[in-house]
Amino acid sequence: MAPGVRRVPVREGRVRATLFLPPGNGPFPGIIDILGLGGGLLEYRASLLAGKGFAVLALAYYSYDDLPKSVKTLHLEYFEEAVNYLLRHPQVKGPGIGLLGTSKGAQLCLSMASFLKGITAAVIINGCMANVAGTLYYKDETLPPLGSNLNRIRVTKDGLKDTLDVLNCPLEGPDQKSIIPVERSDTTFLLIVGQDDHNWKSEFYANEISKRLQAHGKEKPLIICYPEAGHYIEPPYFPLCKASLHALYSMPVIYGGEPRAQAIAQVDAWQKLQTFFHKHLGGEMRTIPAKL
Repeated sequence: MAPGVRRVPVREGRVRATLFLPPGNGPFPGIIDILGLGGGLLEYRASLLAGKGFAVLALAYYSYDDLPKSVKTLHLEYFEEAVNYLLRHPQVKGPGIGLLGTSKGAQLCLSMASFLKGITAAVIINGCMANVAGTLYYKDETLPPLGSNLNRIRVTKDGLKDTLDVLNCPLEGPDQKSIIPVERSDTTFLLIVGQDDHNWKSEFYANEISKRLQAHGKEKPLIICYPEAGHYIEPPYFPLCKASLHALYSMPVIYGGEPRAQAIAQVDAWQKLQTFFHKHLGGEMRTIPAKL
């Protein structure tokens, strides 16, 4: 963490999280940080981003403390509680907050921006345009999970699984019911895409999200594509995660990415998302090029 950043464990109502606050009294622009299907409470990105002048809430949503043990059933009311907690915090600047999500976390951020109030800006890193992995509920509405077919898994020459084609196309048949209604959102979006993502078709999803927003008269999102970058676009200098055990499929899968291209993408994306959040949430610029 940067000097002076404060780490505050959060156990407020149902919310299980850690809040990282920059040095000083604030108020600071607020961001909720949500990661993928690994579960637990991951703090590394939030702690680094707090050093750039943001109040960042690293939010757990399953497989942590007394939260659900799986993602088969999730309720957006939990995430709404987290949004309201951050908006009420005396050191968080309103009137809205930002969202930062990767993979399943990105899909949840899209859902939050579509259904919930108080969200001004969202950065979606390799997210899906449809709900995945389990049913998502909000009040009297339901988003079923996008269908899949494990028979579409390919095996690489190294014996790893390539799941790029496993999910059904959300534009066809009953799978359309899984599409996140982003047209309801008034959030400004930055969509970050690794063009060698083998977890799912991130570039296709980003383009479809853009089409859907524009078809309903909403602001065109900014899409930044990184050639030869894979699924996990992390903060700068994190090593490339080219393959690992997938929490949903319970098998080793590839995530794509080439080391040099991934490193370049991570440095650039880190700066781009900070600039985006400072622009749309306000706050003092503390960006130092190529430095965590």
